[in-house]
Amino acid sequence: MHPDNPQRRAIGQVVEVIRGGGLIAYPTDSCFALGCGLDNAGGIARMRSIRRLDDRHHFTLMCRDFAQLGQFAYLGNTVFRAIKAATPGSYTFILPATKEVPRRLLHPKKKTVGVRIPDHVVTRALLDELGEPLLSTTLLLPGEEEPLTQGWEIKEELDHAVDAVIDGECGTDPTTVVDFSSDEPEILRRGAGDTDRFEAVG
Repeated sequence: MHPDNPQRRAIGQVVEVIRGGGLIAYPTDSCFALGCGLDNAGGIARMRSIRRLDDRHHFTLMCRDFAQLGQFAYLGNTVFRAIKAATPGSYTFILPATKEVPRRLLHPKKKTVGVRIPDHVVTRALLDELGEPLLSTTLLLPGEEEPLTQGWEIKEELDHAVDAVIDGECGTDPTTVVDFSSDEPEILRRGAGDTDRFEAVG
């Protein structure tokens, strides 16, 4: 996939795979991710299986913009300003979920959801064409410390488990994860995004 001008036909083909219940691997500004439609229970089960995730794992809603993000997560004014200043970018934010979020995607105790707005041309083209968030998780295989960053590598490793792999340029570090579900921001994972701005919030 061309990094600056993704081919519309190719993007359209991938979106058809997603709408048809498929699971994809795709590049982002942090690293490769797995993704499927919000209502794809089978895709969610496959992501859990590939990564061996339990029910406490926060999946991420990859959103096109703030209007879309606001449908699925509650943001107070202070939190909105803090997140707005950092997006688009390599951050995942944990926020209280709205009723639009399917129950199976919520953290079982906290009723929160992970959201992010990526800074990656191909991902944004995919989200524009799809018209809704892409349910995602970092493509980090069990027992590995580093995520996969090459499309051919992913195809070799996961050809039996995913329906499409978008080859393209991506980052090499997972996102920085910031939990805004309580009064003070809590950094759950330090990754590609700079954490200084959130350590100063509060």
